[in-house]
Amino acid sequence: MTIDSRAWLSRIRNLFVGFDKPLALFVFLLLSVGIVTLYSASIDMPGRVQDQLRNIVLTFVLMWAIANVPPQTLMRFAVPLYTFGVALLVAVALFGLTRKGARRWINVGVVIQPSEIMKIAMPLMLAWYYQRREGLVRWYDYLIGLLLLAVPVGLIAKQPDLGTAVLVLAAGLFVIYFAGLSFKLILPVLLAASIAVGSVVVFEDKICQPAVQWPMMHDYQKHRICTLLNPESDPLGQGFHTIQAVIAIGSGGTTGKGWLKGTQAHLDFIPEKHTDFIFAVFAEEFGLVGEIVLVLLYLAVIVRGLYVAANGSSLFGRLIAGSVSMTLFTYAFVNMGMVSGILPVVGVPLPFMSYGGTALSTLGVAIGIIMSVARQKRLMQS
Repeated sequence: MTIDSRAWLSRIRNLFVGFDKPLALFVFLLLSVGIVTLYSASIDMPGRVQDQLRNIVLTFVLMWAIANVPPQTLMRFAVPLYTFGVALLVAVALFGLTRKGARRWINVGVVIQPSEIMKIAMPLMLAWYYQRREGLVRWYDYLIGLLLLAVPVGLIAKQPDLGTAVLVLAAGLFVIYFAGLSFKLILPVLLAASIAVGSVVVFEDKICQPAVQWPMMHDYQKHRICTLLNPESDPLGQGFHTIQAVIAIGSGGTTGKGWLKGTQAHLDFIPEKHTDFIFAVFAEEFGLVGEIVLVLLYLAVIVRGLYVAANGSSLFGRLIAGSVSMTLFTYAFVNMGMVSGILPVVGVPLPFMSYGGTALSTLGVAIGIIMSVARQKRLMQS
């Protein structure tokens, strides 16, 4: 190898010095599985795979760019980004664009969905706040954190967009928990939630009657929960999604029907098969074995992210990396849960597999943040 060749190789390696190799490998494998599944799911929708490949290229560019930004620089963007995001959410509430009964978008020259910004801005803001209070955190700091979290979550839920509200809520709660919130304070909330869920299940026949109004919930949200408990109550409406997805997963058996051989997907029984319900397509074609491999890949990403968080060089880095990692868990858990019929349908995509540029770009930024924390630690050790 010539001197010039070695110089070029060295330059190329330096370009990717910010990449955390294990994490990049796991993400690449998930994206590869996603493209293979998307090809089968969208075989009757030309152009989807090509679009997704462009989205993947953009995702890696964003991942690379964020990975090379020091956490201290990211911290400077926390307050402006949070403020900008909340201002856009208020603007959406006042004069946003309404589509399919939901007001989630705003035209600022281009049409954007501000709630996507909060998936990143929310954990950044809370991590910034607790970094500033490091060593001085008092009980009221957790209340302030909850207030900072409640504003965007409330605005997003009002749109209504329950799926994104859940993800933003989870991202913020993980930061607050990692900042030192006692589990003794969390346990009563979990107990109350369990009692509430149990009550809904026990009294489903009575509270799901059309005349019964659920406080603080839209009728369609009530309908989704009631349909989850009894999909046969609306087999051609909301229940159709759950019934067909469960049939697809069950028909895949242990080893699946084989790639491109899923009947539920190719006969158009699975709704939104290339986006929110792509897991049903994957499960039918690759079976239980494939599902286990997929879950292991997600666990590998999450465990690697938590490892980076545990070894972060600053409180801000540990909080943001830990929150982002656990938010990825929430993404995957909620999507697989709703497709499997154990959670309501809330419109959460499956990370790195569902078709869509916005969600994939957000995930790219999230992984880039974890890599930024890992890179900072390596630089301090070298």
